Amino acid sequence: MDDVDGVLERTIDELLDQRRPGTTICPSEAARAVDPEGWRELMPAARAAAGRLVAAGRAEVTQRGEVVDVATAHGPVRIRRPR
Repeated sequence: MDDVDGVLERTIDELLDQRRPGTTICPSEAARAVDPEGWRELMPAARAAAGRLVAAGRAEVTQRGEVVDVATAHGPVRIRRPR
């Protein structure tokens, strides 16, 4: 894992810790926090970071309110703490 991957994971964790339980964040929020100018290029890495947090049991990825696999989901997704 290169440095930006770890930074994205920590940023997602921090953003989720700042929210009310059950509240979601967008992967773009983490990408923007890490690189406000180049966040679009970080989107694949932000989604991958979310996937690693899911694998570690620290997050869930949802689409239209349903838990999905971020690796196969197309379109916008949200990240939350596991329920």
